Amino acid sequence: MSAQQSKKASGQSAGRKTSKSAAKAAASERKLRGTPASRGIAFGRIRFLKRISSSPDRSSIRDPAAEIDRFEKARVHAISQLAALYEASLEKIGEQNAVVFQIHQMMLEDPDYVNSIHDLIAKEKVNAEYAVDQVARRFERNFRSMDNDYMQGRASDVVDISRRVNEILMMHSGAIKSKSVRYESSGEPVILATDDLAPSETVQLDPVHVTGILTSAGSTRSHTVIFARTMALPAVICLGDENLTADLEGHEAIIDGATGTVIIDPDKKTAAEYRERKRTDDTQRAHLEQFRGRETATRSGRRILLYANAGSLADLDLIKASDAEGIGLFRSEYIYLSSSDFPTEDYQFDIYRKVLREMKGRRVIIRTLDIGADKTADYFMLKPESNPAMGLRAVRLCLENVPLFKTQLRALYRASVYGRLGIMIPMISSVEEVKRVKEICKEVQQTLTAQGIPWSDKVEFGIMVETPAAALISDELAPLVDFFSIGTNDLTQFTLAADRQNAGLAPYLSASHHAVLRLIEMTVRNAHTAKIWVGVCGEAASDDNFTARLVQMGVDEISVVPSNILRLRAAISTIG
Repeated sequence: MSAQQSKKASGQSAGRKTSKSAAKAAASERKLRGTPASRGIAFGRIRFLKRISSSPDRSSIRDPAAEIDRFEKARVHAISQLAALYEASLEKIGEQNAVVFQIHQMMLEDPDYVNSIHDLIAKEKVNAEYAVDQVARRFERNFRSMDNDYMQGRASDVVDISRRVNEILMMHSGAIKSKSVRYESSGEPVILATDDLAPSETVQLDPVHVTGILTSAGSTRSHTVIFARTMALPAVICLGDENLTADLEGHEAIIDGATGTVIIDPDKKTAAEYRERKRTDDTQRAHLEQFRGRETATRSGRRILLYANAGSLADLDLIKASDAEGIGLFRSEYIYLSSSDFPTEDYQFDIYRKVLREMKGRRVIIRTLDIGADKTADYFMLKPESNPAMGLRAVRLCLENVPLFKTQLRALYRASVYGRLGIMIPMISSVEEVKRVKEICKEVQQTLTAQGIPWSDKVEFGIMVETPAAALISDELAPLVDFFSIGTNDLTQFTLAADRQNAGLAPYLSASHHAVLRLIEMTVRNAHTAKIWVGVCGEAASDDNFTARLVQMGVDEISVVPSNILRLRAAISTIG
């Protein structure tokens, strides 16, 4: 064999070895998929959170009254701890987030929770720790079984307060000497793994050492996730017990909180790629932070109102943390979807009042009931429809059931004295509908006045332009209202005759289609001729290029998901 042939053979052999080595490295690297909860990329070694036993032993007691007293002392102690934790958390996560610890104090005073524990101790003569644990498990199951994301998010709160009480009980009895919530660390970066992290555990994490969070369960609407976002801790949740297993302890990992990807034992190439992405993300995030607290305006100084969409009360913390200037779409249907029966006027009033108070004078646009199409509640007993998106839904349903509509309107007008309210009517397609809705609003106002119930005469009245019909007659509708809000999702599907619930039709759904753009442009022009403002609250508004088109058309307000606020403010500042 010649030297050249030998060299070639050696090279081929080396190449095979390299390929085998690469294959081995690739085989050792594996990916887990969960739910993205807090954006960002984190590197570290997985360490599982160690807690006291989650299932206290059951013990028989002779004196239930003494055991109830023991529980009560622990409960009062827990409330005082939470008061201190609230004060300590103000600087770290802000007042709007720290308020959860005041809510936890109220939960520890909730009669249903407290009485359930008292009853279990008294009737079954069991120790307080066991009673607290059993009641907590029942409440947790109830919350997690609810269809509403907001209520599911409260499961971690009841677990948190119950753990706190039990830790105090065990410390006082000598069962434990100190809280045992901990994780192994030698000072290296840690990715914390657990079943579900409690809010109080999250806020007490040291972000210098803990770089990210993994959970097998959880909810994107939980306070834990909100805190993680506020503290800029990347998080992936709902990985499942079958994936987030104890044998991952000590393994190197990368979290991609934007996609819900977790890479276990990444190879050098993957690690290098993600480190470069992290540098880019960190630079972009630092750039966006300079827009916090600033007005949203174009290069020429034209003011744009940048609002956030909200699906429930749980979104308020995210909205305030996002630096949104108001709420451009509060979907009131979640109140109905999370109820087992028609929600009462007082129940709705309490929610609307809370939203308005929390926003402290910033405009809040609440969309009236939009049940139907892809959103239904059994107790409405709606008849099956072959095409529910264009069936008995939204304003049509309300005009078919005026008492139902009046209940919501009364709650809205009663709440209007607590902030700056706009009422928005969805799915309008005719002048007659708007006139009938205004008549009903007038009747509600007159009844409230006759009953001596205050309401604000500064409430703005607007409609959603989401049918081609509304856009085409927007010149006739504009004089009847205070504002338009264009819903690009439905406007696009109706204009292009493509069902947005059908994933196979995605290529046919584009808000940038000339027909859709012409309808939007016509609506904006007619709104301004009538001297009313016009906004856009559809998903398409989150796209930078589409946002630029909207601004150039003359749109006055844009409402998007909270996480896009700073990014869009930065993008708008570059528009001429």
